[in-house]
Amino acid sequence: MKAPDGNKLAILNALNKGGFVSGQALGEELGISRAAVSKHIQSLQAMGLDVFKVTGKGYCLNNQVGLLNQEKIQQLYAELGQNIANIEVQPLIDSTNSELMRRIQAKTPLQSGTAIVAEMQQAGRGRRGRVWQSPFGANLYYSYFWRLDDGLQAAMGVSIAVGLAVYDAIKALYGIDVELKWPNDIYINKQKLAGVLVELDGQPQGPCQLVIGIGINLNMPQSASQHIDQAWTDLSQHTQQLDKNQLVASLTYWLEQRLAQYRENGLQTMYQQWNALNAFAGEQVELNTGHRSWRGICEGIDAHGGVRIRQDGEVKSYYGGEISLRKAQA
Repeated sequence: MKAPDGNKLAILNALNKGGFVSGQALGEELGISRAAVSKHIQSLQAMGLDVFKVTGKGYCLNNQVGLLNQEKIQQLYAELGQNIANIEVQPLIDSTNSELMRRIQAKTPLQSGTAIVAEMQQAGRGRRGRVWQSPFGANLYYSYFWRLDDGLQAAMGVSIAVGLAVYDAIKALYGIDVELKWPNDIYINKQKLAGVLVELDGQPQGPCQLVIGIGINLNMPQSASQHIDQAWTDLSQHTQQLDKNQLVASLTYWLEQRLAQYRENGLQTMYQQWNALNAFAGEQVELNTGHRSWRGICEGIDAHGGVRIRQDGEVKSYYGGEISLRKAQA
């Protein structure tokens, strides 16, 4: 599959303005047949776009997509009082995280703070090898490169800082209070809105290179949601003010604030802020390593980012990217 270009991109841009667009009008404007227009529409639908047809009216996008625009992102980022952001926009990619990791492994010069954002991922990844549903234009697929000089151990709590940055951006733009689930999920009303995937490259004691992947559901089409195995939500269900470019600018700004705070003080103050947003505070949860699972009461996180679980009156902290946590089923 290739990114929309030429006539297909022109049709997408016309649909993205909202309302119905007739196939005949599109054909006349582009100098192609109505059958060719229909073929392009089918191709857009195959990419995950929710386009429907009403006889006598034409085609309509079920939800306005809002295409990424590098110039607009820079402008909105500057309005937040920042200099130029190093953000790359890709129409179609296998995975924004994979692209940054490839550049690291190929020793391509990368400036700390480089971000890649895409309209669609063909191989989006979540934690523990899961697929991240990534239909074209529907959601936010974002990865950020960050260099940390204090070794792999110092990076242990980064996903906590990133979760707070997502909270900051969504609160600032939409006034929505999200909840955070250890180690790296963002919820609204116990439904998953976003996920974080932090990947590391480096030495235990030397400089460490991090790729911070963030996926946020914006306008998830029903066709893609059928493949999600847990309760989910998207921002379109909670606000009518979605602007993907604004979200990218805001997310980058808040991510930079939180990472600067993390570099300076670790989770010293942030872990208490995280605990105030803990989605499962005081609830019975189940920890799972893939080989073993156990239950306890979730008591939040400690100052190093480990989850605190109360079992038989004793509280223990657990760490590790391969541990998953879910609310225990009765």
